[in-house]
Amino acid sequence: MPIPVEVRLGAAPHNREDAVRAAGALLAQAGHALPAYVDSLLQREKLANTFLGQGVAIPHGMIEDRHLVQSTGLAVLQVPAGVRWGDDAKQAHLVVAIAAASDEHIAVLRRLTRLMRDEALMQRLISTHDPEDIVRALTTDGEADAPAPSTLQDFALGREVALSYPNGLHARPAGQWAQTAQRFVAQVHVRYDQVVVDAKNVAALLSLGAGRGATLRLSAQGPDAEEALRALRAIVVRLGEEEARQAQLASFRQSQAQGLGQVLGDWQPAARQTFTGIAASPGLVIGTLVQAAGAVLQVEDHFRSAPLEAEALEQALQAAMAELEAWSTQARGQGQSEQAGIFSAHAGLLRDPRLLQAVSRGIVQGHGAAWAWRQALGERVAAQRALPDATLAARAADLQDAGDRVLHHLLGLPSEAVGGAWPADAILLADDLSPSFTAQIDPARVRGFCTASGGPTAHTAILARALGLPAVVAGGPDLLKADSGTPAILDGYRGRLYVAPSATALIEAQERIEGLARRQAEEARNRLLPATTPDGHTVEIAANVNRADQVARALEAGAEGVGLMRTEFLFLERDTVPDEEAQYLALRAMVEALGGRPLVVRTLDIGGDKQVPHLQLPVEDNPFLGVRGARLALRRDDLLLPQLRALYRAARHGPLQIMFPMISTVEEVLELRRRMAQVREELDAPEVPIGIMIEVPSAALLADRLAAHVDFFSIGTNDLTQYTLAVDRQHPELAAMADSLHPAVLRLVERTVAGARRHGRWVGVCGGLAGEPLGAALLVGLGVDELSMSVGDLGPIKALLRRHRLSELQALAQRALDLDSADEVRALGAALRSADSTEAQA
Repeated sequence: MPIPVEVRLGAAPHNREDAVRAAGALLAQAGHALPAYVDSLLQREKLANTFLGQGVAIPHGMIEDRHLVQSTGLAVLQVPAGVRWGDDAKQAHLVVAIAAASDEHIAVLRRLTRLMRDEALMQRLISTHDPEDIVRALTTDGEADAPAPSTLQDFALGREVALSYPNGLHARPAGQWAQTAQRFVAQVHVRYDQVVVDAKNVAALLSLGAGRGATLRLSAQGPDAEEALRALRAIVVRLGEEEARQAQLASFRQSQAQGLGQVLGDWQPAARQTFTGIAASPGLVIGTLVQAAGAVLQVEDHFRSAPLEAEALEQALQAAMAELEAWSTQARGQGQSEQAGIFSAHAGLLRDPRLLQAVSRGIVQGHGAAWAWRQALGERVAAQRALPDATLAARAADLQDAGDRVLHHLLGLPSEAVGGAWPADAILLADDLSPSFTAQIDPARVRGFCTASGGPTAHTAILARALGLPAVVAGGPDLLKADSGTPAILDGYRGRLYVAPSATALIEAQERIEGLARRQAEEARNRLLPATTPDGHTVEIAANVNRADQVARALEAGAEGVGLMRTEFLFLERDTVPDEEAQYLALRAMVEALGGRPLVVRTLDIGGDKQVPHLQLPVEDNPFLGVRGARLALRRDDLLLPQLRALYRAARHGPLQIMFPMISTVEEVLELRRRMAQVREELDAPEVPIGIMIEVPSAALLADRLAAHVDFFSIGTNDLTQYTLAVDRQHPELAAMADSLHPAVLRLVERTVAGARRHGRWVGVCGGLAGEPLGAALLVGLGVDELSMSVGDLGPIKALLRRHRLSELQALAQRALDLDSADEVRALGAALRSADSTEAQA
């Protein structure tokens, strides 16, 4: 059934905001959305420009506001004279507002993008006086539905994978996909819909426009094609989990920031001008405005000879990539893996063969290297910006940033001096700040920044949070008219910039800054204190850490030990199986770094969503229900026995506990214990505590039987959720159902704790739920003894538990067990937030 389309002809809105409001009103009047959805449309425009190209803009609401949509529908505002869309003079003539209750509108959008290839038809739609012309064009099958041509094809050997990345396929994961594919001789292709691209090409991968839920087909051809497919699928899936975790962490940190922001109350400081944007990095500061826009690089077309221009291009590329690699290495050395990934991805963008071929053509045609580079780069950036997915289109800034670095070297300009003449309390203003510029900011001289465009998930915002600088983005173009040297207050909690505040406002701001500092200092001072509730119950808080060099940071952040060391990283990050000695050295280093603190080591957890090409595992139709975890270990003595020997040898240097994953039967535990006993006897090694992961319903239901044979349980809530609800976490349509707060999952946690108690065993949780505020509260209320989480979650979770009595958490958990859905459980979080907000204001 065709999607309803509302049309208003001959509109003449004053600006983009008027156009969005008018189109949104059409949706509301037709009953497709509630009136509040108009605000959601406007919020999306602040995050990213929704101009699609060829005079078409597609305003659409925020994902979190989908509840405001009553039914799927489109509203088209025809603007014959055009309305300026953004700051680059692009004119929108057809404003197609979208209310999407599901993915039904995707077919219409695909048709729209193909209609845009027909310039004559588009001109008729812009000037037509019959609304049915527009309706028919958007809803009638025809030539526009023909697939776009693709120069590449699938290979016979292939497999499908669902893309679960919350923000779609963007630069960082694309760079890692390409790096993985480049390790193999085989040609590797990725198909999304009708388009097939080279998996070794970062820019080509980004051009797919693959958003969350996309089903991709990976295919390969060549001598190591099977290994290449396994490796690529493994990285796709593994990064999906990391991306989801990062999204959860960002959301959690934002909620923590909002908690601190409660100290601000309803404070509205008096100022000459107030700009409202989007809070991208928390904090409240007073400073002096500085217009930080970089100089526009002037490029003239000077050609000497093709060899000389080619040599200049190669030298500039090498210099730019050396800078990016240096920044990446520095970030990695500081434990900032996400920031390191940004710069590694930028380096990958510069290796794009299509970009380099376009530049080479320009040089052969008699153009200078700098001129040819700028032309080719501009075309690639424009193509990226034209993608319909706003998040993916925003990644054009990364390509522009990396490309400008090369151009800087081609022009022979000296290294940029960032901030030499700025005041010591600078608040930077710019249309946007590139990641490379942001990385060079000295936090000792810069208090924060505010940009006219950009978004909270852009790489610049990520770097701002890493630097600890308050940041507001999407403040609007008028922001750039503010005078340098003007005093201002930047509120990174609520997304506001107050220009030329009154003397009273400055005093009030300083008082609030001091109040925030006291609360943050208190949390920092208390981060090493135990997580003891006001009524005297203590929960052990540990970190999920894989390497010895990460231990110091975890302990400094408040970890009381390591509750999960994943040993598969030793296998995933190399092309050969690590021998016993290599594993022993890594485990010993971890034991010694902890200095006697608890260490739980999980044995090799390979299979299912994690594949390692050099292990030569069989391809399975349903790997999540196949040979993985302990099942693999019991079939592969060549993997199990060297690891057990390494573990027992490391145990001579300090305490460690061994934990087996994917246990579903008592028989598996007994057989593993038998093999452990053989190894221990051979080595004359000390006894070590033995635990198992509770990841499948059978283990939770048999907890009282399993507890008789082990020393502890650790619940993996991610897999337990997947198996309990029968939902593949990578399934494009069902992944959202895999919610660990579902009452069915919580009841299995309760059953596990009860079974452990019968034998006096302790229970930990090392899955994602342990690091979520509501999740941690419920787990403690259900009787869990230990929570292990990412380092960034340690302090906030400990502080949360110290604020709430155990009796309160137990009552909350009991209420959750009696509910019907995860949404109802999440609603219980309002009680926690309310209590925390009350304390924050006190």
